Amino acid sequence: MTIAKAINESLRTSLETDPKVLVMGEDVGKLGGVFRVTDGLQKDFGEERVIDTPLAESGIIGTAIGLALRGYRPVAEIQFDGFVFPAYDQIVTQLAKMHARALGKVKLPVVIRIPYGGGIGAVEHHSESPEALFAHVPGLKVVSPATPSDAYWMMRQAIECDDPVIFFEPKRRYWDKGEVDTAAVPAPLHRARVVREGTDLTLAAYGPMVKTCLEAAAVAEEEGRSLEVVDLRSMSPIDFDTLQASVEKTRRLVVVHEAPVFLGTGAEIAARITERCFYHLEAPVLRVGGFHAPYPPARLEEDYLPNLDRVLDSVDRALAF
Repeated sequence: MTIAKAINESLRTSLETDPKVLVMGEDVGKLGGVFRVTDGLQKDFGEERVIDTPLAESGIIGTAIGLALRGYRPVAEIQFDGFVFPAYDQIVTQLAKMHARALGKVKLPVVIRIPYGGGIGAVEHHSESPEALFAHVPGLKVVSPATPSDAYWMMRQAIECDDPVIFFEPKRRYWDKGEVDTAAVPAPLHRARVVREGTDLTLAAYGPMVKTCLEAAAVAEEEGRSLEVVDLRSMSPIDFDTLQASVEKTRRLVVVHEAPVFLGTGAEIAARITERCFYHLEAPVLRVGGFHAPYPPARLEEDYLPNLDRVLDSVDRALAF
């Protein structure tokens, strides 16, 4: 399946198995979503289960919170990453805090789907990576799949979770294909995975950058360097145990994400791994990411986004210590 098809199949399975699951968002029904991720769901499950909402993100999330309070499991789509901010207040002041506010008596099983990242030739508000803003908020779980298999299973797990989950979908990878075993036993939602073994340096990434890191490891192998690639899968919580075990073996770490490096997820990872692995590290933890600037016009995005050369340049810097 493609990643887009895997998410569609995951939503379909969840709708079939649990009558309390709802899908809602702008154009998710008749159109099937701007990326066709929800294609065919409204036709098969009806307008009361797959709901075309008004163009009002705050209203979408506010309604999802109310539905969750009444026992439903809404899956709300934000059409593009940059459109989430009208709903930011609902997410961080209501959705993230209701469980603690109610002393654990209230659960809010809400999934918020957000296609994110660049690489599709779109303008600002359509190509951003705001995951660190949500990972910083206690009470939210934040994840991003890098493969069709993870897209299928992580969505299933997110819908079944009693806590709110922000599900970032790497939009430029929607059409990447891979095997999906719908009868498998999935890994825990927030566990990182070593997707390529190596001995000289660890590359850690999530979502769209995992593929880039795997490509960098393949090129490095031709140059006689062995790079381990860790797919973090989750930005909150982060599986530091898996990452620590990798770094203790390779003694070097480069963290890669599309979001700006400044105060990005990589900053927290660098600080934690430095604390945990200080006596194992043979080089400082390096970070590769976007620049601390608004997302550029489409003709400049290839220069803005982390690419193979920028990842390999940081590998060279780390190995030079």
